[in-house]
Amino acid sequence: MIELTKTGIDGLDEILNGGIVTNSTTLVSGNPGAGKSILGLQYIYNGVEQFDEKGIYLSFEENERDLREAAESIGFDKWPEYVENGDIKVYDKQVLLRENDFSSSLDLLLSDLEDEEYDRLVLDSLAMFELFFETEKEKRTYLLKFTDILRENELTTLMTNEQGAVFPDTDIGLENYLTDGNIYLIQTPTDSGVNRYVWVAKMRKQDIETDIYPMEISWGGIKVHENASAFSMMSEDESPL
Repeated sequence: MIELTKTGIDGLDEILNGGIVTNSTTLVSGNPGAGKSILGLQYIYNGVEQFDEKGIYLSFEENERDLREAAESIGFDKWPEYVENGDIKVYDKQVLLRENDFSSSLDLLLSDLEDEEYDRLVLDSLAMFELFFETEKEKRTYLLKFTDILRENELTTLMTNEQGAVFPDTDIGLENYLTDGNIYLIQTPTDSGVNRYVWVAKMRKQDIETDIYPMEISWGGIKVHENASAFSMMSEDESPL
């Protein structure tokens, strides 16, 4: 039996057929404002709130206060309490970027990464993480090393990845090869605002629903709706409705 880690996000666990494979690393991609950071906050928060699983949140873009305010703004009221008591460990940009060297940051993280009390981890985001490295080879080496460390320490991980285009890029980057799953968050402009969708494109070791599903962001975070959207992004020649 494959052990699964539930995200606790309404509708998402259903299309994942139970959750994310435990000890795996999943890439969450989308353009700015698509909801990647909210999904990460919700995944960590739900771990404590619903499943008694502690989490680590690594933010290369926000400071701890910004993260707390973002969490509270969508209804995660106990975020400060969980941070205070150690159920959620936050490393913000002020800590992670202090030495401007990933080896130093990794040394700082290792004791918590190796702590068996923690089950979940979010890295937000890979775009900022990659600024540590001057060459593609160096980036590849450290990303491989880091994902190996996460697996060895049995952390079920989400990594966010910035994407310029509205729809998923057809180019397959290094990140896609190193991760066990790919989730895309999509937003399309309308006259009245935006429509939001989620597409689970890949999950190793499990059967998933690969349709594109409508989602919303409201009080309480992300909710995914069961009725699949009327369009497909599997071909570049197809246009969304």
